[in-house]
Amino acid sequence: MRVITWVFRLFVFFGLFAFALNNQQDAAVRWFFGYEWRAPMVFIVLAAFGLGCAFGVSAMVPAWWKHRRVATRKMPPIAATLPQNPQAAAAPVPEHPPRDGL
Repeated sequence: MRVITWVFRLFVFFGLFAFALNNQQDAAVRWFFGYEWRAPMVFIVLAAFGLGCAFGVSAMVPAWWKHRRVATRKMPPIAATLPQNPQAAAAPVPEHPPRDGL
């Protein structure tokens, strides 16, 4: 399954790389008041992608802070989470959580 995942990732990478090589001609972004930005199309698309990612992350920050505050407020004391049975404390704990998704 990992091989299939890596083959898919390579396919996507080379597809995007070919897209970038095929779009090297100059393009213009016309702003207000007659300002114009001329650059290769791949840079314009990359800038739009980067700005979109930055906007998405900054839009999620308040929600992340809220969930973090709620999670730390609801944490039980450490003594309440310790097992009372010593055999239960010796139970094996998985080293890593199960891996889901890509």
